[in-house]
Parts: sequence; structure tokens; C-alpha cells
Amino acid sequence: MFLRRKHTQKDDSEQRDAKVIELRTAIGPLSGRCSLFCTDACLMRYLEARNWNVDKARKMLEETLKWRSTYKPEEIRWHEVAHEGETGKVSRASFHDRQGRTVLILRPGMQNTTSAENNIRHLVYLLENAIINLSEGQEQMSWLIDFTGFSLNTSVPIRTARDIIYILQSHYPERLAIAFLYNPPRFFEAFYKAVRYFLDPKTAQKVKFVYPKNKDSVEMMQLYFDIENLPNEFGGNATLKYDHEEFSRLMAQDDVKTAKFWGIDEKPYQIGNGHSVAPEPAPISQQAG
Repeated sequence: MFLRRKHTQKDDSEQRDAKVIELRTAIGPLSGRCSLFCTDACLMRYLEARNWNVDKARKMLEETLKWRSTYKPEEIRWHEVAHEGETGKVSRASFHDRQGRTVLILRPGMQNTTSAENNIRHLVYLLENAIINLSEGQEQMSWLIDFTGFSLNTSVPIRTARDIIYILQSHYPERLAIAFLYNPPRFFEAFYKAVRYFLDPKTAQKVKFVYPKNKDSVEMMQLYFDIENLPNEFGGNATLKYDHEEFSRLMAQDDVKTAKFWGIDEKPYQIGNGHSVAPEPAPISQQAG
């Protein structure tokens, strides 16, 4: 009689590592920024997003590499999208969640522009910024969405929301740990039903509706965040004040860090208020030359 070997976490880890090696072999040799992007942790996220199916993960990853080669998210600089962020509708929080993850704060009631393309570019910039600021060994971020001031006039069109969801799910898989929708108005439910159609089930499970007078909601927020760090807009004790000039200064510093990470040769220059900002990358035609 043979004894069946007990399944262990070590077995799971070995199987995952084998899948990563298989995926790396499938995508072939990489160089430059593609090589920097395709870390083992990155490959693992794409495998996770496709239920560890190597062929599906390869196709997904190849689509992302193609998108990144044309959209060039790592080349977006703050001064290109700063006008979108004047009201603080999306910003990186100065605090982390209890897991040490970067936190993005989204305030759709602060919508200040109408260009879908620029709104998406601004969000992609901040996604890249959140990632470059993740702690070592950390692959995911948390979102806090404050619905103060939200109305039908400030809501983004369904089409824009769909495009944002597509980019997030297709090119930033398993980057979102959890998203808290804090105290959304009742009419938002209809909007969310339309948007949820575009969410894959795994992403939908990460979206949590929380309400200040609901005991379970309060406990959930306290489970994920230190109440002393959490802004009072989300039921915490801290004060959230978006200072666009100060945030711009931080983003200018991060632009230098981003350029260094990706090996982009650019030197920061000074603008009128003394902020150090990286110059715009050369046009694609010049880069090709």
C-alpha cells in the first residue's frame, strides 16, 4: 500500500516557479525595458490573472508589451498631466494600508476636465507612480474612492469607465488588492451595474461598498487601515488636504526616479516655482532614428 504524499505549501511554490519558468521560455528572449518589466513577480501576476494557464498568460503579456511599446506609460511625466490633477481627483496617499501597500485616493466628485484621453493618461501615470513606490516584495496597491460631491455631472461616461477597466485588467493584472467605494450615493448603483458588466469576477470581488453608519463597513476599514492615518472622509481621524503644489513637487522627484529605473536618459530642469521636472521624451520618430 502506497502512502499518498501530503500536499504542502512547498509543493504549490514549486509548481508556481515551474509555471514562471515555462512562461519565460514561451515569451522568449527579452531586452531593454521589456526585460525590466518582465520580472518573475510580473510573470506570476499574469499567470494568476489567467488561472495559471501558460498559453493564456503569454498572450496577455504579449498584448501588454505591445501596448507599453506604443503608449509608453513609463515616459509620461507629471508636467504633461498636472492640469488633470489640480483638484486632487486622483492622488497617491502619504500613508499605506496595514499590509504596507501603496494607496491611491480617487475623488470622482472632483472631476475637473472632460477629455477621456487625458483622464486616462493621468490615471495611468499615477498607476505607474504607485508601482514605482511599492515596497520591496509588494506587488499590489489599495484604492480609496471618496464620493463626496459626486453627481451625474461629475461622473465619467460609461465608455471612459470601460476603457479604464480594460487597461487596468489587461495591462495591470493583479495590481489591485482592494478598492473601497466609500459612501456612494444611491444613484451610483445604476452606474456600477453598467460598469460591472466589464469587470472580470476576480476584480469584482475586490470592490467593496462601505458606508459610515454600517458596523461591518467600519470594521472592514479598520481591518485594512490604521484609523489614525485614515482621512476623516473615510471614517478615520486624519485630515486629508490636497496641496497641488506640494504634490507636484513630489511627482517631479518621482519622475527622476522613474527615468532612472527605466534607463531613460533625461536630465531634470527647473520650472518657475522651483520644482525639478523631467523633460518630455523625444518623439517616437526621433527615438527610432
